[in-house]
Amino acid sequence: MIDGDKKLIHRAIRGEAEAFGLLYDRYQPQIYRFILIKVGHREEAEDLTHQVFLKSWQNISSYKFQGFPFSSWLYSVARNQVVDYYRTKKKTLVIEEITELKIEDSYLKDIDKEFDIERIKKAIFQLKDEYQDIIILRFIEDLSPKEIALIINKSEGAVKLLQHRAIKNLKKILN
Repeated sequence: MIDGDKKLIHRAIRGEAEAFGLLYDRYQPQIYRFILIKVGHREEAEDLTHQVFLKSWQNISSYKFQGFPFSSWLYSVARNQVVDYYRTKKKTLVIEEITELKIEDSYLKDIDKEFDIERIKKAIFQLKDEYQDIIILRFIEDLSPKEIALIINKSEGAVKLLQHRAIKNLKKILN
């Protein structure tokens, strides 16, 4: 964790709104991108992102330093918010053009050479939710298996196994 973040988090835990505002400015784009990929609508992603940060602010006093980036905790809150959203809405996905996608991992670079981004996005949404989360967090948000394990409440080994299965299923869908 960046030392400056740690100080900001301590200040936010003590109730300093300005400190939490700085954390919001730093992490909002990546949390928004994660939610946008999951829900597919900009307006809903904006609302859910707002709710994530509101819940985070309300519960910041329960945040515990565990050696992981603060973003891991925020992703966990965001993931739960998306699950709640789908439980209440039960809507079908409509995929919007997502220009914020960043594909840097070699697995997806190879696929990107053969397929266009839109086809990959549609294929990701054909995976079961758990696999979607793994693919998005690992290859789009560039989180480590250890960080993902914290977010989804599984072991690091389980995350690696899920990642392997997700990639295998994604390749089947794309072929």
